[in-house]
Amino acid sequence: METKSGNASSTMILHNAVIVTMDNESRVFRNGGVFIARDQIKAIGQSADILRQFSSLTDQLVDLHGRILLPGLINTHVHTSQQLARGIADDVDLMTWLHDRIWPYESNMTEEDSYISTLLCGIELIHSGVTCFAEAGGQHVTGMAKAVELLGIRACLVQSTTDSGEGLPASWAARTTDDCIQVVRNLFYDLSNFYMTEANFLTSRMQSQKQLYEKHHNTADERIRVWLGIRQVMNSTDALLLKTRDAARELKTGIHMVLSSSFCSLSVADEDCIGDRMEPERVCVKHVAEIPYENQLVMNTREVDHGTVTYLDKIGFLQNNLLSAHTVWVNSTEIGFLSRTGVKVSHCPAAAMRMLGFAPIKEMLKADICVSLGTDGAPSNNRMSIVDEMYLASLINKGREVFANGTTDPTALPAETVLRMATINGAKSVLWDNEIGSLEIGKKADMVVVDPFSWSMVPVHDWITSLVYCMRTENVVSVMCNGQWIMKDKKILSVDERAIISAAKQASTELLKRAGITLPNRMNVL
Repeated sequence: METKSGNASSTMILHNAVIVTMDNESRVFRNGGVFIARDQIKAIGQSADILRQFSSLTDQLVDLHGRILLPGLINTHVHTSQQLARGIADDVDLMTWLHDRIWPYESNMTEEDSYISTLLCGIELIHSGVTCFAEAGGQHVTGMAKAVELLGIRACLVQSTTDSGEGLPASWAARTTDDCIQVVRNLFYDLSNFYMTEANFLTSRMQSQKQLYEKHHNTADERIRVWLGIRQVMNSTDALLLKTRDAARELKTGIHMVLSSSFCSLSVADEDCIGDRMEPERVCVKHVAEIPYENQLVMNTREVDHGTVTYLDKIGFLQNNLLSAHTVWVNSTEIGFLSRTGVKVSHCPAAAMRMLGFAPIKEMLKADICVSLGTDGAPSNNRMSIVDEMYLASLINKGREVFANGTTDPTALPAETVLRMATINGAKSVLWDNEIGSLEIGKKADMVVVDPFSWSMVPVHDWITSLVYCMRTENVVSVMCNGQWIMKDKKILSVDERAIISAAKQASTELLKRAGITLPNRMNVL
C-alpha cells in the first residue's frame, strides 16, 4: 500500500477500493473511499468525493489499487487457550476427547501458557481477517487479556466455568458456585502442619468471574470486554445457571454457553428433532455408550419433555445477552424459544461436522434468530480461519437440505447471508453492533483489505460470491482494528511471529508432559 506518512497518524483516507459496507442498505462502492479520524469512521462514499472533501485534512493517504475493503470479520466462538492443543484430539471419541485430552490439558495450564496460546491463536485470527473474537471459555483470562492488548485485536473474554459433573480435574471439581461467580476461596491451611491441599491451592488461584470483569472489562483502549461463561449444562448446577444470569444482568454484560451440542436421545422421534438425521446404529457408534447425551440428561434430571433449550426457557435463562454456541440438537419449538427471547447463535460448521452434526441454520434464520460464525478451538477444528468457515457454512447447509427435506437446494444460505454472519451478525452476537460489524459513519475503524488479484480469486465477476466461495486466508493482506493497522502487507506489526511460534512449541511440549498426555503413533514411525 502506498502512503504519504507512517502508521501513527490520527487521520487517514483509504481510497480506490471496492468497499463492501454491510450496512442496512447493503451498499457496495465500486470505487470507494473512507475517511478515518483516530479510531472512528468519519465519512464513507465515492473515492472522488472523499478525496475532494478530506484530502487537506488527512495525515495519511492510502491507495488500495482496487482491492476490496470489508468490515473486520468476527469470530464468535473460539477457545484461544486451546491453541497449544492443536492436533492432540484428532479422530477420537468424545470420552477420550474430554477425559484423556482436553480436561488434563486445560487443568494443567499456567497463565503463561494461556498468554502464549492466545498470541498464537491471535496471529491466525488476524491473518484470516478477524478483528474481534468471542472467547468460548478457557483458563487464565488474565493471560488472554495480556495477549489481546499486545496484538491490538478486540475481544469478549470468558473464563470456562463449571461447578458439577463427573470426572472433572481436582481443581475444577473443588469449585463451588460462589467460587465461579463471586468470591475467591481463601487459602486453606491446616495450622498444625501448614499443609494445603492441591485442590484448595489451585482453586484459590482461579479468579471469580466478577473479579475478572472488574480487572479487565473495557481495558486496552476499550477493546476488551469480559463476559460470563457456562461451559455446558451437563457441568452446571441450577444455582450456577441462575446466578450467572443474574450477575450478567447486574454487570450489563453477555453470557457465552454451549447449547444442545450432544446427540438427541434415541427415544426421541426423528420429527421431534430437526438437527441431524442419523440412524440409531450410527449414533451408538459415534459416541461411547456411557456418556449421557446432553438432551437426554436434561430430560432425565430436569423433568422437561425435550432438552437443554426447553429447560433453560423454563427457568428463565434464555435472554438477549446469551450467545449460544453450536445449538445443533434443537426442535422447532426450541427454535421458537430462541427467537422469542433474542438469543444469538454461533454456528461452527467445521467443528459441528467433526463431532456434532447438522445445525438447523436455515430454520433459525427464517425464525429471525441472529446467527454468526465461529471456529471453535484448535482441538475441535485445527483451523482458526473464519474465511474457511464462511465457505463451509454455505456448502454444508446446502448439503443438509438433502437430509432435511429429501432434495437439494443450492439457494440455501447464499453468499450475502454468509457474509452477514461473519460481519454484522457477528457484531450483534457479541453485543457490539453499535460500533463494529459494518463500515458506517460513527463506527469504529475495524476493517480488512482483501487482494482479489491472485490465482485463487481471479476473475472476479461477483464480489460477494468471490469473498465467500473463492477467498482464502492468503488473500487477506492488511487488517485494521480501532483505527490502527495491526497487520500490513501480511505482516503483523506488534509481535514477532517466529518468536511466538518457537515459544508455543516449547510451551506445548512442556504442558503435555505435565498433563500426562501421550499420543499413539498412527503409522510405523522410524
